[in-house]
Amino acid sequence: MTTEGKALHEQPVTSLRGIGPAMASKLDAFGVNSIQDLLFQLPSRYQDRTRITPLSALQPGLFTQVEVDIVGSEVAFGRRRALLVTTSDGSGGRLTLRFFHFSQTQKARLERGARIRCFGEARRGPRGLEMVHPEYQHVDDDDAGPEETLTPIYPSTQGMQQTTWRKLTDQALARLHAGGAVHDLLSDIAINSVSLPPLATALHTLHRPSPEDDIESLLNGSHPARRRLAFEELLAHRLAMLQLRDRARKHCSPSLDGPGALRRELIASMPFAPTGAQTRVIEEVCQDLITPHPMQRLVQGDVGSGKTLVAAAAAAHAVESGVQVALMAPTELLAEQHFHNFDTWFRSLGITVGWLSGKQSASQRQASQSAIEAGHTAITVGTHALFQNDVSFDNLGLIIIDEQHRFGVAQRQALRDKGPHAEAVPHQLIMTATPIPRTLAMTSCADLDYSVIDELPPGRKPINTVAIDAKRRGDVVARVAAAIESGRQVYWVCTLIEESESLAAEAAEETAGALESALETHSVELIHGRLKAADKEQRMQRFKRGDVDLLVATTVIEVGVDVPNASLMIIENPERLGLAQLHQLRGRVGRGSEESTCVLLYKSPLGETARERLKVLRETNDGFEIAERDLSLRGAGEIFGTRQTGDMSLRIANLSIDRDLLPQIADAANAVRTTHTARIPPLLARWLGRAAADYAAV
Repeated sequence: MTTEGKALHEQPVTSLRGIGPAMASKLDAFGVNSIQDLLFQLPSRYQDRTRITPLSALQPGLFTQVEVDIVGSEVAFGRRRALLVTTSDGSGGRLTLRFFHFSQTQKARLERGARIRCFGEARRGPRGLEMVHPEYQHVDDDDAGPEETLTPIYPSTQGMQQTTWRKLTDQALARLHAGGAVHDLLSDIAINSVSLPPLATALHTLHRPSPEDDIESLLNGSHPARRRLAFEELLAHRLAMLQLRDRARKHCSPSLDGPGALRRELIASMPFAPTGAQTRVIEEVCQDLITPHPMQRLVQGDVGSGKTLVAAAAAAHAVESGVQVALMAPTELLAEQHFHNFDTWFRSLGITVGWLSGKQSASQRQASQSAIEAGHTAITVGTHALFQNDVSFDNLGLIIIDEQHRFGVAQRQALRDKGPHAEAVPHQLIMTATPIPRTLAMTSCADLDYSVIDELPPGRKPINTVAIDAKRRGDVVARVAAAIESGRQVYWVCTLIEESESLAAEAAEETAGALESALETHSVELIHGRLKAADKEQRMQRFKRGDVDLLVATTVIEVGVDVPNASLMIIENPERLGLAQLHQLRGRVGRGSEESTCVLLYKSPLGETARERLKVLRETNDGFEIAERDLSLRGAGEIFGTRQTGDMSLRIANLSIDRDLLPQIADAANAVRTTHTARIPPLLARWLGRAAADYAAV
């Protein structure tokens, strides 16, 4: 099949030498089907093989290239059989090459008098400096010498060696330079305003950088060549999210224009007055509900800011307007807490709140489903069970999704499709207690309007956070005992359920046993994600009632559990968690009027990043500031947790580095949508691959 004259996205990767069916299958797993796809599989790091280092200048611990003569070889027998090759280069130094795995052919070729070029890490060994299993090649009179460019190291998989990646990308770059087109979709759109190179130049630089290129900037992501691709990737994501927004706005939704009496009655029945921020956000939500197009609003609020009241007010407005409401939470524990709150608040107003979860018996579930389908249940609270095929609503008009980042696009779509008919889809209110940095929201939430509850209820005191070395564990246990004796309750959070050789973390079960022994006059309970839902709920309820003094738990308590009498939390191995998750956990205390404390019980020595995370938590209780710092330390994917289908998953861009590009990207997205709409499909195909169809406008 001829490829002459075709653009590189039209040239199949199988047209390259050395690619048969087996190799094509491996490349397909990477999403590589065309030569363009191959060029967008970038190296993860680089090695400098452009210089030859004399043996006299070798330094242990550094990866170095040397050119040496073999002066002797032998097979040594010790704990492990090894081929030892002694080399020299005339500079006064000697280097031993050590091979634990070798063949007779290899041994025969590494004979006295041969000249080889090696690359590896120099280490101190029994005979002086040595390299263990270095990469090497024989040098002859026709040898071209060291590499002219830095050597790329590609993310690999079984059956795809580095030499294979380099041979394939050499061929792809040759076609690029021979005139094969990689469409530069941004050449005339805003790319010049940020001084970034053309696409073909950027691709060549990233695959084969010259020795003069700054390796540090290539590795840390600040090099203009990498930023050129990051710009395009972030633009593609923004365009995808805007297309989702366009798709939503093509639908109709019921105009929920009730008088608001039920909402006002609900708020008046509360034992507290809403904050100014809650009042403002409730008004923004209700204004959206009046429109005949689906609301797509994200409500962000720090831990304890009162998002549940906003959700309840929205539900009251919708019910008064004659439609049903579904509230979906990611865990049984959080869903049940929402159900108990809503049932308590709405029962006195004559509104029926239903419950639907996977743990219900068949008869309970059938009764719940029948009431929902008949319209007898005005508000239904549940977990993933809400969007199962056998669940039907009579007139679903509002969907409320808590902790939205834990649900994938497909799951949210399945619930939306349970509206009364295809032409009228429900409004969606999405809530998160994980504050999203403004820069990240510009791209990841471009399909949503968003509101921020930036005010905590009066009387909430900042949580005092301290970091203590695990060597002082006894002092911490004594502090726990003193807190319990003063009438307070305590959380002790572990990050594992069972012993693991791969992670240096205390197991929750072992910790619970040790604390029961140390605090034998106090009650200790254990809760983790592997318990049956009924057992988990019973144990949690005992803690909430005050029957349990100390709750040993995994991160299953991260969201939703509200126990005002709990004023002390111990988090073991906090160095293993991100800032956002630590802040979420810490928010389980400080919900009453008492001074609250969070103890970060770390294991030393701490790495630099872990030390910085703990420092941030000690310095601030502001979730939005913490989210910005978390973005810088860990990146967008970690803030959002487990990546779901359709959620933001960046291959090249790094928002902690590239956030300054976002204003220009917003301008570029407007330009593309206004005058270059034909470029949207190829941009989405290039960066979202098979997922691009999920964002296609309808």
